[in-house]
Amino acid sequence: MEDKSKVIFSNPISPKDYRKAMQSKIKYLKKYGDDSRKAYSAKLTENATLHKPLGVLDIRVNEGEGELPFDTEKGIIVGNIRMGFGHYRISIAMASAANALGYTPYWMDLNSYKDTTCTKVIGRQNDLYSLGSRLSQRSRLFNKLIWEPMNYEGFRQLSYNAADQKNAELMAPVFHSIPKEIPLIGTHAWPAQAALHAGMKHVVNAIPDNWPMALHLAEGATHAIQTHQSYMGYRILNGFRKNMVNHPMPAKDLVYTGHYIDHELVANIEHDCDLRLKRKQDGEPMRFLLSIGGAGAQRALFGAVIRYLLPAVREKKAAIYVNVGDYKAVWEELAAGIDGLSAVTTTHFNNWEDTAAFAQDAIEGKVEGVHAFWHENIFEAVYCTNLLMRSADVLLTKPSELAFYPIPKLFLKRIGGHEKWGAIHSAEMGDGTLECEDIPHTLQMVSLFLNEEATLRYMCDRIRANKAAGLYDGAYEVVKLAMAKKKAASSQAPLSEPTEDTQP
Repeated sequence: MEDKSKVIFSNPISPKDYRKAMQSKIKYLKKYGDDSRKAYSAKLTENATLHKPLGVLDIRVNEGEGELPFDTEKGIIVGNIRMGFGHYRISIAMASAANALGYTPYWMDLNSYKDTTCTKVIGRQNDLYSLGSRLSQRSRLFNKLIWEPMNYEGFRQLSYNAADQKNAELMAPVFHSIPKEIPLIGTHAWPAQAALHAGMKHVVNAIPDNWPMALHLAEGATHAIQTHQSYMGYRILNGFRKNMVNHPMPAKDLVYTGHYIDHELVANIEHDCDLRLKRKQDGEPMRFLLSIGGAGAQRALFGAVIRYLLPAVREKKAAIYVNVGDYKAVWEELAAGIDGLSAVTTTHFNNWEDTAAFAQDAIEGKVEGVHAFWHENIFEAVYCTNLLMRSADVLLTKPSELAFYPIPKLFLKRIGGHEKWGAIHSAEMGDGTLECEDIPHTLQMVSLFLNEEATLRYMCDRIRANKAAGLYDGAYEVVKLAMAKKKAASSQAPLSEPTEDTQP
């Protein structure tokens, strides 16, 4: 097989950087072992959280044989990892779109096969990333000197992709028993890279964010991107070897799709925006959704916002949803540190039926007080925010994958330099604020949403217009692209050019 770490899109990697890539692979081999000769089994099981609403089946590796057969006609794999919540959330959007289009989504989390070298390698890197995220919030010096530069320029370099490609070779064995003709959508580069190393034939690499980085490359896949700015950056691999002019990525390998959004959210955009404005005009409590990320960071900022809003909550001018994901300790710290918070809070803890019922009832019903959500199951922890979005008026979030969702957004300070471009894009599209880089500016925007109608109305109008323009159709387009690759291969016909509305 071609060595994907020596030359990347016709751009040669220096011998020094290639040696470093090899050393990275060797280090993990020594630490976690070589399972390249293992004939891992694969079976399908119903996903406890996502099967009922979205038809999702889990691919379980090295757990014996299953009774459900792989559907090589209608099946589509969503390959992902848990590294924070972002890649899981994008995967849910892909699964939702696949289900809506009549396909069967298979969920393949490469970070969930605990006995494999693949998962051990990803788990180690996930632990390091989570630690860096938390440290960046506690130490300005660490953030300035290490975390921001790494997330902004370090991950941008082709040398980083060279190392990732070598490490991804260690992930390929988990695909041993999976039919190679089933299309795969990777919502992180590692599943896409590993799938290609394993011989999967129809791979789409769904790139997140709005800051082009070599980290996200998986040569051999079709790369889908959400923004026009990203399209141009990836087309010329801008800055991927610092100031060098790089050989461009072939046009056939890059497709603009729009934002990756769940079908259920896209289909109800107009209705949900109408209800937001009606609640505002009727003087109902304005609903603020605070969603904490998978690294569990930003709790101090959350605390400042909740303290500011509590008087309005008591006066029934505001209501708060707080989803702490699977970080119960975050809620316990908030409740212990904010006087009076517990007295006005209804907790929805580790009871998915209760959470789902509340989210559904809140779309048309009345909501007061503070509602706190915690689920130890990762799918429930992530999907909770998706369900709450429909009935929320404003989402408060760092400008990560949630920057692309069709709900009015107030952007908190980023974690990692690459995230700032999500806020820039959203502000340009009109469905989110600028990034609020400190607490005073964050509270200023909270006040604008709370005490006037103009900002909310402006964003709702832009969300409607963006939907009409197809901005939020990215998940559908990615699924169609993956299935089109399979169809083109089976007919031995060249893959047709993307339709006009998916070109930048």
